Amino acid sequence: MKPRLVVIGNGMAGMRTVEELLKLAPDLYQITVFGAEPHGNYNRILLSPVLAGEMSLDEIMINTEQWYEDNAITLLKGKEVVKIDRLKRVVTAADGTEAPYDRLLLATGSDPIILPVSGVDLPGVVPFRNILDVEAILGATEPGNKAVVIGGGLLGLEAAHGLMKQGMDVTVIHLMETLMERQLDEVAGDMLCASLEKRGLTVIRSAETEAIVGDGRVRAVHLKDGTELAADIVVMAVGIRPNIGLAEAAGLHCQRGIVTGDTMQTYDGRIYAVGECAEHRGRTYGLVAPFFEQAKVCANQLAELGHAAYDGSMTSSKLKVTGIDLFSAGKVVAGDDEETLVIKDAGRGVYKKLILKDNRLRGAVLYGDALDAPWYFQ
Repeated sequence: MKPRLVVIGNGMAGMRTVEELLKLAPDLYQITVFGAEPHGNYNRILLSPVLAGEMSLDEIMINTEQWYEDNAITLLKGKEVVKIDRLKRVVTAADGTEAPYDRLLLATGSDPIILPVSGVDLPGVVPFRNILDVEAILGATEPGNKAVVIGGGLLGLEAAHGLMKQGMDVTVIHLMETLMERQLDEVAGDMLCASLEKRGLTVIRSAETEAIVGDGRVRAVHLKDGTELAADIVVMAVGIRPNIGLAEAAGLHCQRGIVTGDTMQTYDGRIYAVGECAEHRGRTYGLVAPFFEQAKVCANQLAELGHAAYDGSMTSSKLKVTGIDLFSAGKVVAGDDEETLVIKDAGRGVYKKLILKDNRLRGAVLYGDALDAPWYFQ
């Protein structure tokens, strides 16, 4: 009888691991996948174009249900796993479905951070993480309606762009002075802000949400400085938190994420973790490129080849807003012992900054012209 591989999480990281495993050892395991959502595996990065009406749900599917059948994979969709019994090596879903395992892969992703303010549970207040969220947002979009997006990071700005494309009147509120402060410095953040405002987006920076108000449905957002913003829908995009509850309850070692070694194994040798839920050498990642690198290593280990190791990722970001050319990788602000090279052409709206140390590139921020981004990233 084949050993049983159970995968908890039907997202991009878990399924890429399975795809890589099928290339290396197609017949090694009997594979069962639990997915909390009622779909096959889709490209979460492309939720913004779906929200903007530029793509359909079918177009962002990576693995259709037919793919699971063709590869003899049992897909248990719409089933959320609530317990891992490490002694008996069995996982149990909320509806009582059980699956025994010889190897277990945790790809539980992350949960959206919801601000601890009153009114967050009002109808019309939604996160922006999955297809259900996008459907809820689209259900409330009517041209001329007012939307408030809380969070001026990558995800928040993509959500705001999508809502604008649907004809909504959109305001973004951001806690920091710099938009996308993890990827941009002050200069690039200001240029991005000006560019978005030119397109009709209202941006309020250094703004803290005090409460969300409404009666039966969301009506407005109150800021700490007393400003009230009318809202027919509020999109919460303030960040993500690795989903580690299941692993913690099973007694696996967790810090910010589920702690793994360079083989993507957890402290239990039969259990692996990849994607947003995994923490490797003190770091968690929220971008796809590192997950695909982790998936390759994890598949190599599961295939019993055992010669791949993950040593962390250099990450880069691009903003999926039509017509805005922006790229960021590595460090954004130079340290005392690093050099900075800057080119700025205000007329063309171009800004490029490179951070160097010992003749090695440590970081790059490109705004307005990111054609050579792949070269810098390499």
